[in-house]
Amino acid sequence: MAKTDIDFESLSQAELVDIIESAQKALRTVETRRRAEAKKAAEQAAKEFGFSLEEVLGGAPKASKQTKGVPKYANPADKSQTWTGRGRKPQWVIDALENGHSLDELAL
Repeated sequence: MAKTDIDFESLSQAELVDIIESAQKALRTVETRRRAEAKKAAEQAAKEFGFSLEEVLGGAPKASKQTKGVPKYANPADKSQTWTGRGRKPQWVIDALENGHSLDELAL
């Protein structure tokens, strides 16, 4: 690395700030270019094995660890509306309970 011939001691604060900002911009440009080169090399390596980079990095989407529960209750007015009994009560359950029905009556 070559040493610059800039006399930093003789520069004003504004000139020094300008140099720092220019150097930071150049550094970001170098990082972006190197990242693009690394991605291209990784894509080429994956291609040599018959995969895309997305297949190697992402693979198949992972299944959720949390499973959806089996419905235990159904709306008597609309059987397509169900509730597992977990989480927040749907409005149709709240309405049924307020109208004097019990959860046992809503059970499947």
